[in-house]
Amino acid sequence: ATAFLTLIERKILGYMQFRKGPNIVGPYGLLQPIADGLKLFIKEPIRPSASSPLLFLITPTVALALALLIWIPLPLPHSIINLNLGLLFILAISSLTVYTILGSG
Repeated sequence: ATAFLTLIERKILGYMQFRKGPNIVGPYGLLQPIADGLKLFIKEPIRPSASSPLLFLITPTVALALALLIWIPLPLPHSIINLNLGLLFILAISSLTVYTILGSG
């Protein structure tokens, strides 16, 4: 859904700037989001030579895991876990995200 919302946004911006927008791939440009996704995955990954390759690959995964852990104590319609010190848990997990930024190089 996000890919096609991006396509619609590009079409609207194209009409606002008096150009046709993405209409080359497929009928009416409907295959443009798929082509953009393929281009994103085919691009050569850039890895810095001066940092640890293992740390460079693991830290984004840890950052995502920490971002998902922050949602645990939030009182959504059904809380995942009942924590008495939920605010302290959120602050502790959010302070750990600094280490993922430092570790990524």
